[in-house]
Amino acid sequence: MRTKTLAFVMAGGKGTRLEPLTAARSKPAVPFGGKYRIIDFVLSNLVNSGVYGTYVLTQFKSQSLTEHLNQTWNFGSAIPGHYITPVPAQQRTGEHWYKGTADAIFQNLNLILEHKPELVAVFGGDHIFKMNVQQMVDYHTSKLADVTIAAIPVPLAEASEFGVIQVDDQWRIIGFQEKPKSPSPMPGNPAMALCSMGNYIFTSGILIDALQKDAVLDKSNHDFGKNVLPALLAAGNALYAWDYATNRIPGSTNAEHDGYWRDVGSIDAFYEASMDLRAVMPQLDLYNQEWPIRSSPNSFPPAKFVHNSEGRVGQAIQSIVCEGTIVSGSTVVDSIIGRRCRINSYSEVHACVLNDGVDVGRGARLRRCIVDKNVTIPPNDVIGYNHDEDAKRFKVTETGIVIIAKDQVVQPLKR
Repeated sequence: MRTKTLAFVMAGGKGTRLEPLTAARSKPAVPFGGKYRIIDFVLSNLVNSGVYGTYVLTQFKSQSLTEHLNQTWNFGSAIPGHYITPVPAQQRTGEHWYKGTADAIFQNLNLILEHKPELVAVFGGDHIFKMNVQQMVDYHTSKLADVTIAAIPVPLAEASEFGVIQVDDQWRIIGFQEKPKSPSPMPGNPAMALCSMGNYIFTSGILIDALQKDAVLDKSNHDFGKNVLPALLAAGNALYAWDYATNRIPGSTNAEHDGYWRDVGSIDAFYEASMDLRAVMPQLDLYNQEWPIRSSPNSFPPAKFVHNSEGRVGQAIQSIVCEGTIVSGSTVVDSIIGRRCRINSYSEVHACVLNDGVDVGRGARLRRCIVDKNVTIPPNDVIGYNHDEDAKRFKVTETGIVIIAKDQVVQPLKR
């Protein structure tokens, strides 16, 4: 019999490092992979794993995310216990918003008390990955764990951005450092640290007790990584790490990459994860129908590739092109093209991410650009080839990626 699990997805972050993509939406609502939102990955993982009751905790700039959840993840009322429900910050415990990740769950403790689950899954809503959550649940129950933390090796130089875990030979956690300046390396692998993915499974009673104790502490940040987990460890509770490298996805044809996970918290990381999708054998397989990534349904026609009046053929090479898009007498290479885009004659799009409704004018040339929704690129414009010129009109990262904001009016390049 399947263990009764209630899930909470943390989707309230500001995502300031992803601006301007997060100028009008929260990070989990940012489009990814042409037709998805970032949050679709964690929600698909939960549903595919048989976890059907999920609350999505929202806070900042939540309108776009809430609309997406209502349009895409509405099970209706036909099947009891099947729901994905957005929960805005409601100040249930006082006149303040969520103070930290633990406080976000504490402020919604009524939902746990109402549903009486055996286990509570607390997952982040802003990562790109596939996870068989049932495997993690089975591991948790087999270990008789109070808390299980999904863990992944991270290069030591990058580990200061994560919670760093120390384990014994049974993978029981014996130490936990939240974003340490000097991370402890993994035993036998001094170049790597074992880091928390921010995905937790709690035995329900343990979680309730820990949140109630943390809520009355004046000096607490009310954060799982900084406060609740270290307190549980110090109290002698059974905390275990689940090795994400053992994750196996049904239907996978590339099992060595079932442990793919990307934190797309910066523009460069977002761009690199998008480019991962172009490969002939991508590390993240979007085509496995046994483990589908779900997103909003639409009635757009198939993508179309046509020649123009002069006979030039529209083509896309090693690229993803979504529904409703027309590539007319132009060339798309190594790119992710969203829905309802128009790539007009003689234009060239190289190594770009174009979100829904982008219109690339005749003869325009784009390279290493992220173009958000509903942007029109003027005819014969050139973007991504001259850092100094690009920086006068757009945000440009140090690595040269150009970001054009949603609905931005692009002024023609002055020559």
